[in-house]
Amino acid sequence: MNNEEIMDVLLKRHAVLKGHFQLTSGRHSDTYCQCARLCEYPKDTNLLAGEAVQRLPQDIEIDGVIAPAVGGLVFGYAIASALDKRFIFAERVNGAMTLRRAFEIMPGEKFLVAEDVVTTGGSVQEVIEVVEAAGGSVEGIVSLIDRGGDKKFSKPFYPLLALDIKSWEASECSLCEEGVELYSPGSRRIAQ
Repeated sequence: MNNEEIMDVLLKRHAVLKGHFQLTSGRHSDTYCQCARLCEYPKDTNLLAGEAVQRLPQDIEIDGVIAPAVGGLVFGYAIASALDKRFIFAERVNGAMTLRRAFEIMPGEKFLVAEDVVTTGGSVQEVIEVVEAAGGSVEGIVSLIDRGGDKKFSKPFYPLLALDIKSWEASECSLCEEGVELYSPGSRRIAQ
């Protein structure tokens, strides 16, 4: 698949929205990637996960896939399925990413971190820290969409689709100044 075909799938499933949004990072944007809408359609989710796996380096060695809850769950599972690897996830407890549900990372295990949309990469970095604190290693990061912007990953990053979607601090938001209603659809704001 080429990037245009990937975007066609995302648009067909209303996974890219226009408006005034507060992102999970707290920044504002006029475009939101709502990948949960894609995940309503398992065939399309699996198609894009399969394409993402095909684009990974052939020599990448992993024992499992880990994703941050909630946003990365379905795409992470689809990536693990395409790779035929174990899948686990980290979730927030009192604001911090942690392993729960009896998930374990054994010392020396190698993981691929999977996320649906990456903006600043904060959640991904937290998951990397969870893996490393348990004695595992992260061999790379895969995402459905890279929204653009500066990321300080120390691991290789393999986004399926890189978009240049602008975001800005709330204090610099012209949509706020214009009184455009703000939506905050990010998973970090879901009650725990």
